Parts: sequence; structure tokens; C-alpha cells
Amino acid sequence: MDKYDLIVIGGGPAGYAAAIRGIDFGKRVCLIEKARIGGAAIYNGALSSKTLWETSTRVSFINNTLISEGREPYSLTWNEVMKVHDEAIFERKFQYSCHIKLLQTETMNKLLKHERGLGSFVSKNEVKITNGNREKIIYGENIVIASGSSPRKLDIYDVDEENIMTSDAIDDLKDYPKSLVIVGAGVIGCEYATIFSNFGKTKVYLIDRKDRILPFEDKDISSLVAKNLEDQGVTIHHSANLERLEKKNGGVEYELKYEDGSTEVIQVEKALLSVGRVPNIKSLHLENAGVKMSKRGYHIGDDDTQTNIPHIYAVGDVSGRIALVNMGEIEARHAVEKMFGEKTERLTYDNVCTIMFLKPEVAAVGLNEKECIKQNIPIKVVKIDFAVLARAVAMRKTQGFFKIIVTNDDDMRILGMRAVGEHASSAIQAVGLLIKMNAPIEVLSELVHPHPSIVEGVQECVRMLLNTSLFKASVFKDHLACYSLVDGVKTPLERL
Repeated sequence: MDKYDLIVIGGGPAGYAAAIRGIDFGKRVCLIEKARIGGAAIYNGALSSKTLWETSTRVSFINNTLISEGREPYSLTWNEVMKVHDEAIFERKFQYSCHIKLLQTETMNKLLKHERGLGSFVSKNEVKITNGNREKIIYGENIVIASGSSPRKLDIYDVDEENIMTSDAIDDLKDYPKSLVIVGAGVIGCEYATIFSNFGKTKVYLIDRKDRILPFEDKDISSLVAKNLEDQGVTIHHSANLERLEKKNGGVEYELKYEDGSTEVIQVEKALLSVGRVPNIKSLHLENAGVKMSKRGYHIGDDDTQTNIPHIYAVGDVSGRIALVNMGEIEARHAVEKMFGEKTERLTYDNVCTIMFLKPEVAAVGLNEKECIKQNIPIKVVKIDFAVLARAVAMRKTQGFFKIIVTNDDDMRILGMRAVGEHASSAIQAVGLLIKMNAPIEVLSELVHPHPSIVEGVQECVRMLLNTSLFKASVFKDHLACYSLVDGVKTPLERL
């Protein structure tokens, strides 16, 4: 029986990161992947959908310019879109495959073994690898479970991945759908609504059970995103319950019921379910290793990535925390460092930076206003529109804003930030670092930022809190805001 210092089940972003970190410690590692290395970081997920978003965003921007000048809109065929998409996937796939191949050579001391197949537990240290008719059992001193997740399908709908689809089927489309209903108005649903409406070839409907999309975010963000979607022709069914969704006449028919009791029946070409993801754990046979599930029952239970079996760890989507590529990688690295590096500092999720690929782009770190109100945290909030940022003016992309939330005291420690607009994802990193370091806001106010740049807006937010800003909120009320929130009561902080 082959023996390893570390067995990793799953070759997605989390599993791959765990395997590579194990090699850093000079350990013998076996990486088991049933399909393709890279997982949702490449295929049917992050890279795939974001490549579509980047392409669609460029098309939309060009067309906004052309149409405003009375010219014919620009368009790409679906084949042209997928050519760009496939090139991006191949490039990243090639990098991973070459890397894995080279790591298994004599030059790298053969520390890594890549096994293709389905991994499942035989005991708490033994893992069976099944590949077709071939089976083998290997032994691991330590094991990382990184088997990822799959789109939730819901048994009440006939999900055939052709008429009624999950995100896994987007890459298999042969052309733009003439019409598409998206069930679920969370991040993924809104991202695909943005993508298809950007291209301008598909009539998009978005079913929102709540009174507004992105209900976990502050209203100023969800309202702006909703307005842009509607301006691009998206019909948002607010406060709507989906009573029926079925294939009919070669397409899909769905029925909605609203709060006032009224109903509506609409026929579309295709439907996309965007109702969350479920961890890939059924085939693992966790019971053979004694690994327990979380209290919620559908994720693996863990304490700082460590399961109830001390040498078995759970990272990425299977742990049920934040289902993002970057967090999966960080959790995996953290788990391996606990095994072999004697790391004692616990992993923190307070400064996780996230991106929502919408129109406009939305980036977030830390708490938002809604969460602070829910937790009854007294705060100060400062907000600046892109309209007063030189770089945004130069790009002619002035829609958006920065919003920084700090404690309502003299220290004004940063609790969170939201960035909405061009380059949003690049603007939150410094704030994420300040949250991690628990550093004062003066650090940002004293930095010499590049000019013109979007990040100068972050500096101006901090200066507004310190009453040293170039523009005063009490004068430029339509573009700037500075206020406190205590017990849900909003009070302007008027300063000159």
C-alpha cells in the first residue's frame, strides 16, 4: 500500500493549494481528482463566468457609446464569445497541467503524485481511489477533504441542463437564448442577468422572492444594480413566488404568484436555476472515517478547518463558510500549515475581500450598514461618488461610489467598505489590510496615491472622516455623505 504524508481529495482551487503547500514542507503528497485539475476555479465557475462578464461588459460599453451617437450597435456571435471563453480556459488549464506534470518529475523529488479517480474513505487513514474498473487503496498520515460543490438542482424541477439549466450548462449553449428566466436574485443569478443583458441578444427575466435583489447588501447597492439591469431590459419579478416551472412547447413556462395574490404566466426559451450550491460529499463515505457533519447537516463540521478526526481537515465549499476560490485556497493553506508548520493562529474571516461581477462591479470587505444595524453597532459612515474622482471622469465612467464604515468613536477603526463602480475590486485591498492589522485610518490619509486613480476616492473618504477632505459633504451633498448610525437613527455629520 502506498503511503503519503498528505492525501488531498479534490483537485479544485482548495485541493490544489493544499497539495502545493504540502510540497513546500517537503512532504509526500497524493492529489486525487476525478475529473479536471482546477475545478470550479476554471470550469463552469469563476474563470468561465468572469470571462463571459468581461466580454459582455466591453460589448455593453461600446454599444452605450454607439447608440448615444445614433450609430448601429456592435454585436458578437455566440461562437465568437465562446472562442474568447475557450482560449481563456485553455490558457489556465495548460498552466495547471504543465505545473502538475513537472512537479511529478525526478527534479522535484517526486513529492507529488496525481491520481485520477474518485476518492472515498475506507478508514480514517485509508482512501480508495476508483477510476473505472480500477481500484487502489492508499494510506495518509493527514487528509484534506476539498471535494468542492455543485449547483443545487431542486428535485421539483426537471433539470435537463438543456431547457432548465444550472450554471454548469452555460458553457454548452449553442447560441444566445432568445429569452431566459433566472431563478434566484443572489450574486450568481444577478451576474448571469448582467452578462446576458450586456450582450443585448436575450430577453432576461429575474425572479426575486424578496422585495429587492441582493438582499444581503445595503439598499443603495442593490437599488443601483437593479436600476441598471432594468435599464438594459431585464424584467425583475420582485416579491414573487415561483409556483410552477416546467418544460413546454420546446421551451419553458413558469408561473408566479405575488404578495397581492395575483398570478402571472410567462413562456421563455430557457431557465437558469441559481439557488445555491451543495457540497460534493455523498461519494466520500465519511462514516468510514468517523467524520461528523456540521449542525446544519449538509456541510462537514470543522473547527478552524480541522474535523472531529484530528488528522482530517475540510476546506473550501465542503466546510460551508464562504464559497469563494480565494477563501478555499486560504483555508487549504491554513490547514496544511497547521499540520506541518505548527501554526496556532486561527483563521479569520473579518477581512475577506469579495467581488460581484455586476453592472457596475461591486467589491466588499468587512461589515456593511445592514449588518452593523442588525448587530446594534454604533457606526460612522462616509460615502463619495465616482463623479468627483478625476480618473472616473477621465474614463467617462462616473457611476458608482465608495462607502467606508468605521466605529463611532475617536479611534474610528474600519469595520467594512463597499466599492461600487470601475476598478472596485482593486480599491478595497488596502482597507482589507487595515482591518487585518487593526490600523488607524490616518495610515490611508497620509499615503501618496497615484494620480489620477480610482483609489484616491478611498483616501478622500478617510479625509472626510478626519475633516481634512478636498470637498465638504455639507456643500457637495449630492455627491458626498458623512453620517452616524446609532440605534438605527441616521444623523448627518455636518463639517466645514
